[in-house]
This record gives sequence, structure tokens and C-alpha cells, in this order.
Amino acid sequence: MSGYWPSAWPGEDGGPSRRQAATGTGPRAAEARLQATTREALGATMLVQRDPGELFLQGATIGPGSTAWIEQIDPTSLTMRARIDDLPAGPWWPGGMLVHANGDLYLTQGRWCHRLTPTLELVASRELPRERPYNSLVALSDGTLAMKDMSSDDSSPSQLAVLDPEDLSIRHLYDLSEGSIARLSADGELVCIVGMQSLFALHVDVDGVEEIGRSRYRLVDGQTFGWDAVLDGEGSAWFLDNGAGTESFGGCFAGKTASSAPLHLVRTSWPPEGDEAALFEITGEPGGIVANPPIIAGHGDHGIAVGYDSGHGAMRAWRWYANSTEVEPLWQRAQNHAAHSIYFTDTGELMTFDYDTERTMDQCVILDIATGDELGRIDTGSPIQSVVFPCPGWNRDLYTLSFGTLTRVFTDQATDLTAPAGRRRPRR
Repeated sequence: MSGYWPSAWPGEDGGPSRRQAATGTGPRAAEARLQATTREALGATMLVQRDPGELFLQGATIGPGSTAWIEQIDPTSLTMRARIDDLPAGPWWPGGMLVHANGDLYLTQGRWCHRLTPTLELVASRELPRERPYNSLVALSDGTLAMKDMSSDDSSPSQLAVLDPEDLSIRHLYDLSEGSIARLSADGELVCIVGMQSLFALHVDVDGVEEIGRSRYRLVDGQTFGWDAVLDGEGSAWFLDNGAGTESFGGCFAGKTASSAPLHLVRTSWPPEGDEAALFEITGEPGGIVANPPIIAGHGDHGIAVGYDSGHGAMRAWRWYANSTEVEPLWQRAQNHAAHSIYFTDTGELMTFDYDTERTMDQCVILDIATGDELGRIDTGSPIQSVVFPCPGWNRDLYTLSFGTLTRVFTDQATDLTAPAGRRRPRR
């Protein structure tokens, strides 16, 4: 992640490969009681870490003429330390933020990109070419910024915009051959785009943008478009399909769909070699819906893939191998999960969500990724199902978001990892 600040979580999903993996911060939920602190956070989308103790929260007003905001918050109390409001945005969709290798914050919200200092002073802004929402951004290995507008219409396809991180001037514009709803992923100088029909790899450098490969994934009647791709580092890209109908969210995805085919975990080669994708059904039942990526935990030449269906309230896991398209079933469970996740590599814990439709309450649920066993569960305080981005903490804790709340989930045996190593003490 050479384009990013050297923190544990400098961008959404932990970085541009979207592996959602955190090291050294597992809550160890089986050993300690989970607790939670919640505050209001209207329009919140994600948190990112800079230096230890530096935690930034990003969101926007919701509507066609939206504006963006960023807060620096206290990592324990969640109180605001600093805030900037009224950053131009425009057409609304949950945006995104990252901490760049140069130490500054970059935000893409609506059709605007902004650069800010760590003290939330505005450095530069750029209005992007199209009157559509651009759903976040990624930094490439040389620090270049890449983002694209959203389109579900192949007759009016999306366009990649490549910006200079210094002044946000536009270096390149590249017209795609398909529309795309999914967020970008990246691997060095390669940008991964899940289009409406195919997954694309684009090489980006100072000379321009070049497509170097694609794989078609729409192979089944009734199957609809895919969401954000996870790059496993072992030659595959993974994502979930049946993304159509997510505009009917209304606070929860349970029972909703606009697809007639079963929902799939999709695996393609990365970079794509023109081969067709491999499809693995989550439940086998028609329909289903998602708006986010799967969890792909790698262990060298093999790992665990976890997919879910937010419409049917189901999760399923497989073991995968780097040199094979075959997978082995591991576990499955009923669970109303819809958001991004965190995989804690040191403890094997997987942070997920489970929306209680009877109580209209979202819950944070810690699972053993190898077995699917539940290790801990606690209400987040949100009556809205989370579909956005959690973030790990420093003290055996983590943060969850919905469009209305921010919650810190912690244990009664936290250790202050923001202190110098020789002064760390358990908290009880």
C-alpha cells in the first residue's frame, strides 16, 4: 500500500485490495465481555486511522445537493475533536476517504474530490467531470488517485478519472465500455473495475490508461451486477453479484431482491485472462441481494472465502486454493449481514453484523472464521441495518457505522495500544 499512510487502516476496507484484514487488534471476544458506546452520526460512511489515536470520521448530508463533512474524533469517547462542514459534493451516494502517503486526507463525495491536512484545513478541491456520484477513490502505488462515476446503464458507461494528488488536476480520463456501480479496487498500478457484465483490469501510469484484460461474470439468466471486488494477492478477484434493487433499501435488505437467479460468490482470475468466472451459490434460492464485498482471508496458497445474501439472511464459507477454481464448503449460518467486515488475522475473528428485524436493531457479531461459531454479540444501538464501513481500533476494540450512528465495540480487558510499547497496561 505504498500510496497510503503507514497505518493499520488508512482507507476503506483497510486498503485498495479490500481484504478487510486487521493485524494485532483482535477483540478476543470469547475471553471477554463485549460492551458498546454509541453516538449520533447522521450520514456517516466510514472511519480511517492515521497515526495511533488519530481517527477520522467521514459522511455527508443526504440528497441531490449534498455537502460532505469530516470529523477527527476521540477514539474512546467518540467525541468530536475537530470538524469541517459544507464541502461541495452534489449528487449523493456514500463517498470515501483515505490517508495518503503524503499524510493528507483525500475525500471523494458526490462529484467532488477534496484534499485536507490532518488538522482538517482544506488544501485543494476539484469538481469532477460528470453530474453523477463518484463512489469513493483509491490511491495507486505512486500516489496517483483514481475514481469513477456510477452508472448501471451500458449505453451510458462509466468513466475513470485519474488525478494528481498534489493539486487534484486531472491527468487522464478513460471511458469504460460498460457502466459500473461497484467501488474501485487496486493492486499497484492496476485498477480493478466490476462492470455491469465483466470485470476489468486497467493499467494506469503517467502515459495514460490501458485495459489489459477482462473476464465476463454474467453467465446465468436472471443474474444481476456485481459489487466491490476483493483482490486476494494469489491470482484471484472475488465479489458478490445480484446487486440490482439496492435502491429499495429503506433501512434493511431482508426479503428484498430484483434478481431472479440465486446470488453467487464470484471468482475470476486477477489480472483477468479472458476466462469465464466461477460462480458459487450462497443459498441456491432465487433472488437475494447484496451491496458490498465478500471476506477473503488468505493464508499463502489457500484461504477462506465468506459470502452472504442480505435478502435471504444467510452467510456461507468455503476454503479456497490459489491454483484451483474449486472450493470446499466449510460452514453456513442464518444471519442478516449487509455491511463491510473486519477479519482480525491474529485471532481468526471475523466481525460481522446481524440485523434483528423484530426489534429493528443492528447487532455486531464476532465469528470464528474457520468454523462460523459465534464468539460474541452486542447491539450497536442502530435501528438501521449497516451497509457501510467499520474500522478496527487500537485497544481490542472496533467501530461500526450506520447512516445514523457511530458505535465503539470494546471488551472489558482492553489494552491501550496507542501508548508507547513499554507503557502499555491492560484496562479492566
